[in-house]
Amino acid sequence: MSNTYGTLFRITTFGESHGPAIGVVIDGCPAGLEISTDEIQLALDRRRPGQSDITTPRSEEDKVTILSGIFEGKTTGTPIALVVNNKDQHSHDYSHIEHAFRPSHADYTYTAKYGARDYRGGGRSSARETVARVAAGAVAAKLLKQHGITINGYVSQVGSVKLRKHYSKLDFSKTDSNKVRCPDGAIAARMIGVIEEARDSLDTIGGVVSCVIQGVPAGLGEPVFDKLHAELGKAMLSINAVKGFEYGSGFEGVKLHGSEHNDQFYTDEQGAVKTRTNHSGGIQGGISNGQDIYFNVAFKPVATILQPQQTINDAGEAITLQGKGRHDPCVLPRAVPIVDAMAALVLADFLLRSRMSKL
Repeated sequence: MSNTYGTLFRITTFGESHGPAIGVVIDGCPAGLEISTDEIQLALDRRRPGQSDITTPRSEEDKVTILSGIFEGKTTGTPIALVVNNKDQHSHDYSHIEHAFRPSHADYTYTAKYGARDYRGGGRSSARETVARVAAGAVAAKLLKQHGITINGYVSQVGSVKLRKHYSKLDFSKTDSNKVRCPDGAIAARMIGVIEEARDSLDTIGGVVSCVIQGVPAGLGEPVFDKLHAELGKAMLSINAVKGFEYGSGFEGVKLHGSEHNDQFYTDEQGAVKTRTNHSGGIQGGISNGQDIYFNVAFKPVATILQPQQTINDAGEAITLQGKGRHDPCVLPRAVPIVDAMAALVLADFLLRSRMSKL
């Protein structure tokens, strides 16, 4: 089903941007996992709109309600239902696009597929759907934490401003210390300047979210079609505005010879298998090798801009369209918790699948 993701740790999301609520049902979460409303809310607070002057001014508290599956602070093993009510919809902001196909939006493709679309904020094609993913990701992240697995996403590029430090030189505790979510303060200031310039020009800008997953044991993933990196790629590419995914050495790896790129094995003093380099990004043959998993996710500039553009309507007539309403000039700051959440969902699923394969 197109609204369901996962094999054993499985989520189904529902709701539209301007409907009554957004929600998710999580199936397959083991019983006995300690998880509080506050922990889920913390993740949602990182994603919510209205955080700063470089995000959309839409004002949503995104307060989560647990409907089922958690009792006295622990999961029961039954389906977990989480819901977040929408409270600050301005549906009238979208009346001008009822019959228009916005450039680089899903208006035309949804109409081509379904013969109809919810033009209020984009309906299911809106990034507001990711509220559900972030809520579910908080549960998945808590499960992973029990197994010593941590996930740290951060903004590594906005436009042409790029953080060039290796992730091992970064202090991830500083990621949320600024409104762009870059753990390097000096680079963050430059990124913020680029976003503000785009906003003031009634335009938008894209960039890159990088993510590091640490503490992953060797052996997660499948050898053929469900490779760990393939599922991470699928998860990331399912996020609104994502245009690219690379892991490990990625496209830069093509510049190296095999003798430079190969990760040579050794056994450390504790008898653990390690590699001297990690061009593989912690995954070999589609299966984790115990080293850090790291990847980059490219986000396009937000498609809604407040400048006039040429397009057509659903009658095929040429029209001039200008964006209205409240939109992000750059999706990157709010995309970090979404990337974290999707990575957690992938790893939680593979962790449970690994248990099953050894029964």
